[in-house]
Amino acid sequence: MFLNKSPFLILLLLSSITFSQNCTLEGLVTFNNNEPVLGAYVTIQNKTLKKETATGIDGEFKFNAIPYGEYSLEIYSIDAKPKKIKVVLDSNKKSINTTLTLTDYQDLDEVQVIRKSNKTIKETQGFAVSVIKTKEAGLRNMQTNELLNATAGIKIRQNGGLGSSVSYSLNGLSGSAVRIFIDGIPISIYGNSYNLNSIPTSMIKDIEVYKGVVPGHLADDALGGAINIVLHKGTRSHLNASVSYGSFNTVQTHVNGLYRFDKSGFTVKGSLFNNYSDNDYKVSGRSIVVTGLGGVQTPITARRFNDTYRSTGGMAQIGYTNVKWADQFLIGFNASEDYKEVQHGAFMTITPYKGRYLESDALLANLTYQKKDLFTEGLDVNINGVYGKRNRAVNDTVAAAYSWNGERAIDFRGDEYEYTWGSQQEGGPTLAKIKRHVASIRTGVSYEINEHHKVLVNHVYSGIDREDSDALQSYLENTFKGTRDFDKNIYALTYELSAFENKFKASLFGKHYQQKTTSIDPAIETDTEGNSTVVDEIVSSNNTFNGYGFATSYAITPKLTVLASAEKAIRLPNETEVFGNDGDNVVANPSIKPEQSNNYNLGFRFGKFNFNKHGLTVSTNLFTRNIKDRIGLPIENSFNIDDELILYVNQGSGTSKGIDAQLNYTYNRNFTLNFNVSKFELNIVNSGIEIDVPNTPFMTMNGNLRYSFKNLIQQKSRLNLFYSFHFTDDFSYLPKQGSNTVGDDFFKVPEQLAQDFGLSYAFPNKQLVVSFDIKNIFDKPVYDNLSVQKPGRAFYFKLNYSIHKF
Repeated sequence: MFLNKSPFLILLLLSSITFSQNCTLEGLVTFNNNEPVLGAYVTIQNKTLKKETATGIDGEFKFNAIPYGEYSLEIYSIDAKPKKIKVVLDSNKKSINTTLTLTDYQDLDEVQVIRKSNKTIKETQGFAVSVIKTKEAGLRNMQTNELLNATAGIKIRQNGGLGSSVSYSLNGLSGSAVRIFIDGIPISIYGNSYNLNSIPTSMIKDIEVYKGVVPGHLADDALGGAINIVLHKGTRSHLNASVSYGSFNTVQTHVNGLYRFDKSGFTVKGSLFNNYSDNDYKVSGRSIVVTGLGGVQTPITARRFNDTYRSTGGMAQIGYTNVKWADQFLIGFNASEDYKEVQHGAFMTITPYKGRYLESDALLANLTYQKKDLFTEGLDVNINGVYGKRNRAVNDTVAAAYSWNGERAIDFRGDEYEYTWGSQQEGGPTLAKIKRHVASIRTGVSYEINEHHKVLVNHVYSGIDREDSDALQSYLENTFKGTRDFDKNIYALTYELSAFENKFKASLFGKHYQQKTTSIDPAIETDTEGNSTVVDEIVSSNNTFNGYGFATSYAITPKLTVLASAEKAIRLPNETEVFGNDGDNVVANPSIKPEQSNNYNLGFRFGKFNFNKHGLTVSTNLFTRNIKDRIGLPIENSFNIDDELILYVNQGSGTSKGIDAQLNYTYNRNFTLNFNVSKFELNIVNSGIEIDVPNTPFMTMNGNLRYSFKNLIQQKSRLNLFYSFHFTDDFSYLPKQGSNTVGDDFFKVPEQLAQDFGLSYAFPNKQLVVSFDIKNIFDKPVYDNLSVQKPGRAFYFKLNYSIHKF
C-alpha cells in the first residue's frame, strides 16, 4: 500500500522542496499621474526562464514560483514608455512598485508590435468570441444589456422598459439556448431580482460572448452560445458610487467598494444597487385604442400606467486575497428584491392590465476560492458556489377591465365592464407563490504541463427544489402542495495545445450532460364506495447526453489569423419550460425534449494594422447551426394565437446560417469608430413545411463613434462625445399563411433605426465624471417580441465618483 502511495509522496516532497527555493514576485504599476496601469504587459526572464502576465485593474501583477536568481523585468503599456528593471530574487516573497511615464502616440509603434492585449489574445484562440470592454461605458448611462445589444451577432429582446423580461439572441438562437454567467455561475440561480442591469458596469472587467461553440471551462448546456460577465478581481482598495436620473422618473444608484489590509491580506468587499422607473412612456398602434359606445374603437397615443418597476439589493463578502494559500478566498451573501407591475400579456391587447403585479426576493450565500500554482507550478483551482432561497409571488385579484387611457373600460352599452373570471389575466384570481431552494457550484482544475500543453477538468451542478402554492386555493389544496425538483450536472474535459511558436492554438473538449426533473402534485381520488384519498401524481425524467467540440486558430501572419470551431451541443429544457411559471405567463410542459445542434464557425481576424496615427481591425465569422427539436414558442397563425399565455414546445428541426462582420478604427487615441453587421437565415420544418422562424429579426447593424477632447476648460480634464445607431430589419411575428400573403403586413414589425447621443466629462482628479445621454434622439417607434413597443426618446443624467487611494 505504501508503494502505491510513494509516487505521490515523492511528488509532494519534490514540490515542497521546489517551493522553498522559489520566490513570489508581486508588484504595482502606476503612471506618473498616480493612476493605476490596467492591462500592461509584464515579462520576467533570464537565460533559462521567461514568464508573461498583465496588470489588473489596480495595476497589480504577480508571478508565482520563480526560482532564485537574477532577472530582467520588462513592462509595456500602449499609453506609456516601456520600462526595464533588473531584479534579484533571493527570498520567498518580493514586492516591486514602479512608475511608467505617459507618452505620445507616436512613440508607441515598438510597444504595439511586442504586446497583444488580453482582448486580442482571447479573440484569437479559435472560438467565435467577442470581448467587450466596459471602462468607458461604466461612466455613462449605459446598461450591460445595451453594451451587448451593440455587439455583432447579438440581439437583446426586451418586452418594454426597465425591469421587463429580457432574452438574448445569438446568431438566431435565443432564450435559454444562450446562457448568462457571472464569473462562471449561471445567472438564473440568482433569480429575477438580480439581473445584468443590476450589476453596475464599473464592477465588470470584461464581457465574453461565445457564439455557438462554448469552451469547456464554461461547462453548461449553452447550445446557442454563452455570455460570461467577468467581474474585477483587483485587490486594491477603492470605492465607486454613481447615481443617475432620467425620463419616465427613472432613478438608478450603485455603490461598490473593496478594502484590503496589506499586512494580513484580509479583504472586505461589497456593493449595493437600487433601480426605479415608472416606465410611463408613450405607446401607440393598432391595439392602443379606447372603446366607446357601440363598440367604436378610437386610436390614441397613451402612456403606460401599470408598469412601475423597482429593485434593490446588495452583496457583501469577507475573506483573504493575495495570500500564500489563496489568491482569493471570499465568503458572503447576495440579497435582492424587486416589484414589477404588469401592463399586458404576451401581446399589447386593447384591454391592458391594471392591478396585476409580481414580487421577487432572494437571499443567497456565496463562496469563492481561487489559487494559481497550488502545490506545484501550473496547477490552478477555481471554485465558485451559491446556495440559498428565492421567492416569487403573483398578485392578480382585480376584476375590472381598463382601457389604454387608464380609465375603466365600457361595453357597447356604456356600462363599466368586469371580467367574468375575476382577474386581469384569464384563469381566475391568484395570489400564487413559488418558493425555491437553489444551489450551484462550479469547480475547475487546470494543469499546465508546459508552455505547449494544458489539461482542464470542469464540473457544474445546479439544483432547484420548488414548491408552488396559492392563498386563494382551498385549504385542502394548500395543505397538500405540489413540489418540483430540478437537478443538473455537467462535466467537461479539455485539452489545449499551443505549437509552432504560438502560431497554432487548439482546444479539444468533451462534455457530459445529466438532468433529472420530478414533479409531484397531490390529487384526490374517490373509490367506488365514495371514500376520498390523497394520492401523488408523479411525473419524472432523467436524461443523459454527450457532446464534444474543438476550436483552433492559426496566425498566418502576425496580422492575419484564421479561426475555426465546431461543437455537438445539447440544450436541456430549463425549469420554467418544464414546470411553467405563472408570473411570466408560462404554462408547464413536462414532455418537452432537449434541443440539439451541430454548430460550426469559420472566421478571420485582420489587424490590428497601425499606420501613422491610424489603427484598423476587421473580423468576420461565418456560421451554421443544424438544429434538432428546437425549443421555442408554438408556430402560431392568426387562427390559433394566444395573446396572454406562453407555452414552450419543440418546434421541429431547422438550420441557422449567416455571417457577422465587425470593423474597429482608431485615430490618435481621440477618435474611435466601431461598426458591425449580422445577417442570417433561420428556417425550421414545421408540420412538413419549411418556414422562416417567426418573431426573429434576420439582419441587424450597429455603429458608434467617440471623440475625445483633452484639457477642455481645465488641464488634465477630458470630454468624450458619443454617437451610436442600432438598425433592425423588418420581421414578422407570425409565419406567412401559405401562398396567400394578403394581410401579412398586419403581423409585420417594421424596420427600426434608433440613434443615441451622449457625452461625459472627467474632471482633472479623475474622481468625478458627469455624463448626459439622449436615447432614441428622433423618437422613432421601436418594437421587439410580438410587436411590443419599447420606450421612445429619453434623457438621462449621471454622476460617477471614484476613490482609488485611501
